[in-house]
Amino acid sequence: MYKNLSAKCVAVLTLIFLCLNAKAQEPLKVAFVYISPISNGGWVYQHDLGRRAIEEAFNKSNKAPLVKTTYVESVSEGPDAERVIRDLAKTGHQLIFTPSFGYMDPTIQVAKEFPKVRFESVTGYKRADNVATSNARYYEGRYLAGIAAAKMSKNHLAGYVAAFPIPEVLQGINAFVLGMRAVDPQAKLKVVWVNSWFSPGLERDAAESLIHQGADVLAYHTGTNAVMQVAQEKSVWAIAYHSDLSSMGPNAQLLAVTHHWEKYDVSRVKALLEGSWKSQDTWGGLREGMVDLRAWHDKVPLSVKKEVEEVKKRIIQGKTIVFKGPLWTQDAKKIIKEGDALTDAQVQQMNYLLDGVTTPLPMGH
Repeated sequence: MYKNLSAKCVAVLTLIFLCLNAKAQEPLKVAFVYISPISNGGWVYQHDLGRRAIEEAFNKSNKAPLVKTTYVESVSEGPDAERVIRDLAKTGHQLIFTPSFGYMDPTIQVAKEFPKVRFESVTGYKRADNVATSNARYYEGRYLAGIAAAKMSKNHLAGYVAAFPIPEVLQGINAFVLGMRAVDPQAKLKVVWVNSWFSPGLERDAAESLIHQGADVLAYHTGTNAVMQVAQEKSVWAIAYHSDLSSMGPNAQLLAVTHHWEKYDVSRVKALLEGSWKSQDTWGGLREGMVDLRAWHDKVPLSVKKEVEEVKKRIIQGKTIVFKGPLWTQDAKKIIKEGDALTDAQVQQMNYLLDGVTTPLPMGH
């Protein structure tokens, strides 16, 4: 009797061991949710480079893959995003990246329902025990691009195609005009709001409108490459955003303000595999390599490049602060006095446009 019982125990323990071992060898399932299709440049493209970096880091040198990634494209913000994120959580994904501001609330809602799943809310600010937040100081690159734009503009006027007046977008617009006016006090910036992250037609119309109004340098905060394409066609300068678009605008791209998520994404997956993942807020910039300037046009004078690179060095060293007073809004309201600087909390809550921006905020903001 005891012999049979012992044999049964051994069989059960062996089965448990095999099941646990099989489970241990299952790859970590990581998902990304994208606001638009993956193109050959732009916001989603840069985040997909992060996804690819995860595959490269954890699967290339291992016999069995440690991580399996997937993605869902063209997911609208709001109820559609919540449905997609919930479906990913239901199907065993242990880490879900949601890189769009409008994914923040859907991410928080689904996270409540799946406390064992980890979420990375990129550009969101709401956190939970299983929701980390991250963003980059894109405005540092915008400030440098504004300096270059003012140096290259003949009309003292740049144009900016913008999606929505959320703090991140306003930070970029304000930093850009501050950079322009740091080297050209006459510089002005016109903005066209398209109320969409991904609308090539609207972005194209906005870019053409700005050129018609005299802007000879264009910038944008949207998800497509339409502004660069218009700049190439109309023979004006454009500042690429997110990615280097010199292949699309070989005669138009002045420089590119690029974003880099590979290091961050890999580190978060590594933390989860090691059991050290925790909810945190990350806000990196030029110093951390999350933002950079690349692909200057050959026609940009060396003196301009050197000036911008010197300011870049000073920002990294903490010697130059972008949002330092005195700062005035476009309607003459004083934000901070000379010598003071906005805190991170104040920058993250920015809801105004600074002096030098000639276009008002949309109604209701």
